[in-house]
Amino acid sequence: MFPIWTLGLYVRSIVLNSLSRGLNLRRLILVLAFSATLITFLNSYYSSYQVQKQQLIDKTLNNHKAYAAKLVSATDNFLLTAQQQLAYVGKILEDDFNNQGLINAEADRLRLQTNSFNSTIIVNAQGDILGVSPMSLKLQNRKVDSFGTKAALSYRTPMISEPYISMAGNLLIFMSQPLFDKQSNFIGYIGGTLYLKRASILNELLQVHYYQDGSYLYVVDENHRLLYHPDKSRIGEQVFDNQVIEEVLKGNAGTQLVTNSKGVAMLAGYAPMTVASWGVVTQRPLENTLAPLDNLMWQVFVKTAPIGVLTFIFIWVLARLIAQPLRQLAETANTLDRPSTSIELTQIRSWYFESNELRKAMLKGVGLLQSKIGLLRQEAQTDPLTCLHNRRSLDMQISHLIAQRCPFAVLAIDIDHFKRVNDEFGHDIGDVVLQSLAKILLDVTRDSDVVARTGGEEFIVIMPRVEAKRAYQLAERLRMRVSESYIDPVGCINVSIGISGWPIEQLSIDEVFKLADQALYQAKKTGRNRSVVDATYSQDLAPVSEPSILE
Repeated sequence: MFPIWTLGLYVRSIVLNSLSRGLNLRRLILVLAFSATLITFLNSYYSSYQVQKQQLIDKTLNNHKAYAAKLVSATDNFLLTAQQQLAYVGKILEDDFNNQGLINAEADRLRLQTNSFNSTIIVNAQGDILGVSPMSLKLQNRKVDSFGTKAALSYRTPMISEPYISMAGNLLIFMSQPLFDKQSNFIGYIGGTLYLKRASILNELLQVHYYQDGSYLYVVDENHRLLYHPDKSRIGEQVFDNQVIEEVLKGNAGTQLVTNSKGVAMLAGYAPMTVASWGVVTQRPLENTLAPLDNLMWQVFVKTAPIGVLTFIFIWVLARLIAQPLRQLAETANTLDRPSTSIELTQIRSWYFESNELRKAMLKGVGLLQSKIGLLRQEAQTDPLTCLHNRRSLDMQISHLIAQRCPFAVLAIDIDHFKRVNDEFGHDIGDVVLQSLAKILLDVTRDSDVVARTGGEEFIVIMPRVEAKRAYQLAERLRMRVSESYIDPVGCINVSIGISGWPIEQLSIDEVFKLADQALYQAKKTGRNRSVVDATYSQDLAPVSEPSILE
């Protein structure tokens, strides 16, 4: 079965992929309607499958448990009957144990009367075989020499042996009944064999459970040895590390889902026997058990598919009706800055509460938005403290000048010892100093110049169509104006200025700014309160030994 969570991940990937490509609302409705219908349909289908699957598994397990108990009962009854037959013949032999004709006759009768045993044997207390049936085994007048026959001499109680190889080379189980004279002295025993790998009444009793659907059973003794198995080559094999065998040999009856020696999942039921220390296990492959269910669920799927299609159409149509106002509102939202937006919003038919409330909110927001756009544009390009251009606006102005191939000078300005002002008077007074310097810059520069604060106490002035000499003069005028301006309560401050310009030998604007910063650093290094022109930019500037005041 196809896992529902895998389908969910697949649908999610489709939606996300579509959204990444700009999926519109109409297509999204189609995807969501299809996904909702398919997931709902398959979820109910999958849940039904899981419920019926579990019910089928539980029913199969219980059936196998019941059948194992039935076979245990039948096998126990057979073993009890066989023991009763041995006991009955034993009573006859105990009265005339020296009668060889009686011994031979009872050995044959015991074997042939009910076919309970494959062979019978009568042994005296010394281990001599007095009688055997069939005679073809040629064991007459021989000493017992196998595990079961020798064990019967030692135990002298009714016994069911473990599987072993007989004197005639057969894998068998031996059942025996001790014989006693009138003085209760042990005089021998009578026994019968059940062949495990050849036809026997035990095989006939158990073999009826072997079906074409893969079901089969096996019988195991207390030593984990297989006494019966459909695969005769496995009879006599010892099986370990099998949970079912471990449980049944503990005397427990129950069911389990296990994996057999061939790696096949099996539904097993098991029950222990009472007459012998054996366990009976019946099992069926899980795949064979579920095969009819898979076919049934396919038929259910085919018959319910038309309902699924109709459900999909209904959900799709309803979703389109619900989404239509939202789609129109979304399209209008892209044109909120147009004067006609308010009219377009009033024409949208928002027929349900949520979309109507959304339309009202958009109408209220349009006016506010349009009034704020201008302010936002200004704030986006302005330093909030000094109302000068910020770095974003500065970059836009420079890009415009470069696009026009308009040369310009760059003044990098920095307040000397500004940290002392903040440390001594506080940051609030430091902000006052920055605002005062901004006013001086605007007073000294031209309307066409761009004055910007780029961070902290750093300022940039862009002067279009100004060569190096003129830029130096303007820088000196600015420097002197600042040094003469009194700012309460700080007093007078000084600035250092680095000067560069564009274009210089086809350098990039970033390299031009770097040269201005280097010139500013040189001004700081050589004593502050001075202007320094970058050497590359100052080819047309006459050497100046001392800073001069140029009006």
